[in-house]
Amino acid sequence: METKEKKDNMIRGGQFIVTETKAEDIFTPEDFSDEQKMMRDSVKEFVDREIWPKKEEFEKKNYDLTEEVMRKAGELGFLGVAVPEEYGGLGMDFVSTMLVCDYISGATGSFSTAFGAHTGIGTLPITLYGTEEQKKKYIPKLATGEWFGAYCLTEPGAGSDANSGKTKAVLSEDGTHYKITGQKMWISNAGFCDLFIVFARIEDDKNITGFIVEKDLENGISMGDEEKKLGIHSSSTRQVFFNETKVPVENILGERNGGFKIAMNALNVGRIKLAAACLDAQRRTISSAVQYANDRVQFNTPISKFGAIRSKLAEMATAAYAGEAASYRAAKNIEDRINARKEQGNSHQEAELKGVEEFAIECSILKVAVSEDIQNCSDEGIQIYGGMGFSADTPMESAWRDARIARIYEGTNEINRMLSVGMLVKKAMKGHVDFMGPAQAVADELTGIPSFDTPDFSELLSEEKDMIKKLKKVFLMVAGAAAQKFGTELEEHQQLLLASADILIEIYMAESAILRAEKSAKIKGKESQSVQIAMAKLKLYNAVEKINKKAKEGIISFAEGDEQKMMLMGLKRFTKYYNYPNIVELRNTIADRVVEDNSYKF
Repeated sequence: METKEKKDNMIRGGQFIVTETKAEDIFTPEDFSDEQKMMRDSVKEFVDREIWPKKEEFEKKNYDLTEEVMRKAGELGFLGVAVPEEYGGLGMDFVSTMLVCDYISGATGSFSTAFGAHTGIGTLPITLYGTEEQKKKYIPKLATGEWFGAYCLTEPGAGSDANSGKTKAVLSEDGTHYKITGQKMWISNAGFCDLFIVFARIEDDKNITGFIVEKDLENGISMGDEEKKLGIHSSSTRQVFFNETKVPVENILGERNGGFKIAMNALNVGRIKLAAACLDAQRRTISSAVQYANDRVQFNTPISKFGAIRSKLAEMATAAYAGEAASYRAAKNIEDRINARKEQGNSHQEAELKGVEEFAIECSILKVAVSEDIQNCSDEGIQIYGGMGFSADTPMESAWRDARIARIYEGTNEINRMLSVGMLVKKAMKGHVDFMGPAQAVADELTGIPSFDTPDFSELLSEEKDMIKKLKKVFLMVAGAAAQKFGTELEEHQQLLLASADILIEIYMAESAILRAEKSAKIKGKESQSVQIAMAKLKLYNAVEKINKKAKEGIISFAEGDEQKMMLMGLKRFTKYYNYPNIVELRNTIADRVVEDNSYKF
């Protein structure tokens, strides 16, 4: 009974848009346990010793260095944090696996990509879908770094449309093995991996099937040269060719025709882990930028004292703070769902699969938001460095190049934007989230007489939380009307979906920042958290401005006449502050702390 009650009270994925979340109900980086802090510090020490000092070498396409550092990470257990103990891993909780991915990924995109490809899409499919025999055979080697994994999904004609791959798997006459023939591209870790997760189609099956393929160059496997890439220079990226490569039938991963599901669920985990992998990159970029700004003197003044630079530092710090808040909020939601399923008797495999799948909307939101934040952060970092930022002798140039790929892999940001809204609508249709009910309530509110009373905003961040409620009404107004008008054809209106997704993303990120600041202030005191409160307010203001623009774009794209006028009036009402914040003052408050600390220390 207790377990059922706990499950009933747990938030569902996507439900944040129709419910009010309390600060005490979210997990934040300030809530890390002593064990998690020790793990974080161990990872940071490893990165500062093994990766950061060799950053220049990572830019020279030194694939051997990447492999060498990966093996050292394996020896310390970092490659097995998400692997159950019975298969040689550390069996850590989901938040802890996020934390390791976060802090191990900030120094260089080359190592970050190798780590993510191996621990995520290279290992996780076997952990979650493998038979007991497959897990015992392969996972211990992958968890310790004795072997490395790679993931072969993308083909020249199958990128975002992953299920359209042409790679074939033909069963041998004696039924003992399959012969796989096809071409895969953009395969991370291909140059030094020992095992491939390969997706191929058996006969004329509707869906692809997953296979575990050991790397044996004498078994019809060949590779192209290392790709010449904009960034992640020491991440091995090659094409892989299979020519009647023999794979034992017992190496089918999951079930026949089930590869597309494996691929999508692996990407869900990959998306939230990618967001985590962008966080420490932001921290290091901000810290490098402010250190340069404090040292760089122009007109007899450190440039960190100039308003133009201070504005950039404040915005960079605010985005990082919100990204941390949202990433760990979602990670704990997933962890709670996993634990609840285990309590109900689900296996580790099923519990983790369903736990992550439940929050696929949040995974897509985070992938988009944080990957774009690190790109903006590194771009502003270059600008703060000025001409030196364009030089390969400074860390900003490589940071900018490495950041660019994050908007492409694990599903492009355009695909993830459309997925976030599409999945929410599907959840509504299944009755998992009551979306259309609240949307209809907002539609009814538009025809009613608005209240002209000024609410009581005496409590901490109360006006900001009230604004979040109103912004949720904006999303329900736009997406609800669009869903009602276009029904199942909504997915064909991609630009409308993109606009709606941006509203959804901004709400989740801003709400997460506000809840984090509120929770910290209630525990540590309002005065000590004044900068965090300023970041929450600045993040919200930026969100309101973007939502206003995107909602207007969406409304005028499908509504006409009186309906359009009514919705535009509603938009104006729902995005209006009672007391506008002083944005320049907020930025200065944030910049003061960052400049004084000479780094990002929130």
